[in-house]
Amino acid sequence: METARKITVEVPLALLEKAQQASGTGVTQTVRTGLQLVAASRTYARLRKLRGKVRFSRTSAELKADR
Repeated sequence: METARKITVEVPLALLEKAQQASGTGVTQTVRTGLQLVAASRTYARLRKLRGKVRFSRTSAELKADR
C-alpha cells in the first residue's frame, strides 16, 4: 500500500474555494489533484517541445480504422 504524509498547509480561503469549485471535490482531493498537476507539468512541457518533431509510421486514418 502507498504511504501517505499528513501535512498542514495554510492557503488563502478564496483560492481554496475557487479550486474546490473547479474540481467539484473536497479539500483533500482538491489538494491532491493540484499536486498531481504540478508534478505532471514538466512532462507536459517536454511533450510540447516535441510538437511537430515526431514522425509516425501510420496515418491518422489508419489509427482511426484500428479502433
